[in-house]
Amino acid sequence: MVSLRALAPSLTRITIAGAVGAALHIGQGSPDLVDAKAVEFSRAALAQTDIEGEVIACEGPKDNAPAFQRREKVGTGKGPKLEFVIDPVDGTTAASKGRKDAISALACAPTGCFQVLPDDGYYFKVATDAHSIGKISLEMPVEEIVRTVAREKKLPLENFTVIMLERDRHISILKTLRQLGVRIILIPDGDIAAAVATCIPSSGVDLLVGAGAGPEATIAATAVKCLGGTMLVKVWKDQRDDAKRLDRLKAEGVDVEKTYREDELAKGNELVFAASGVTKGELLDGVRFIPDGAIVNSICMRLPSGTVERSETILRFKGHPVYRRFIT
Repeated sequence: MVSLRALAPSLTRITIAGAVGAALHIGQGSPDLVDAKAVEFSRAALAQTDIEGEVIACEGPKDNAPAFQRREKVGTGKGPKLEFVIDPVDGTTAASKGRKDAISALACAPTGCFQVLPDDGYYFKVATDAHSIGKISLEMPVEEIVRTVAREKKLPLENFTVIMLERDRHISILKTLRQLGVRIILIPDGDIAAAVATCIPSSGVDLLVGAGAGPEATIAATAVKCLGGTMLVKVWKDQRDDAKRLDRLKAEGVDVEKTYREDELAKGNELVFAASGVTKGELLDGVRFIPDGAIVNSICMRLPSGTVERSETILRFKGHPVYRRFIT
């Protein structure tokens, strides 16, 4: 049986396909078109992959956006049994407006390894590198989390960088961060790439805070775990929430008071995270089209080795088993 490790390059091809599909419609103002083409291209790449796979979750259904079906069967059926959490485009709105920080991403593991928080409302997330493992909790106020992570990284607050989605729900957190005097990167979309960046020393990003969607939490937790970092996730409770939301979450088995850690969202020691850039961002460069092809930048990481691979793929569309079907 082919190992998950040996399949890792094939999994990157899936996110490459999603990135190319999305990039065909950058700046055209239609998030649904971006999502639809990313899903279509990703699905076509998966159909060529020798696995017996299942997409257990995909970002999008909450917003009635194009997405993989829950528990959709994928692959040729001739390989290992694997499960996926896929976000064909994390940063759909950004891509539709030609803005930065959109990626195509997935997490993959043997069947039964992922816990996915339902795509129903938001979840508070904190991610950072190995320095703060066991040192922070979501019972701490944001100020204490920031001070703790900065202390563990031996950084003065003025040289400490926090990344966060630019959302009205984060106004209070943003005020706290500005009072602390830290550097702040506000991103329009895409907290998967932001979480990953906190665990890559060369990124210059130290901490992710803020509330985002559930499937992305599991994808990001997979990457953070592969990189040896820490990620904490908890149900975000907002006064504007649907009154029945917490009951729905409980019915789906979510402990609404619990802090989920990266090794609970992504269990075991055989994991793969793959991502490809759609538009230029903190983690990856965007798709660049060339005559009869494209150049795509990707990153892939896996356990148990902890290997991180960056790649630049030059695609030739003519005669390609995936792209020739879509591009004339």
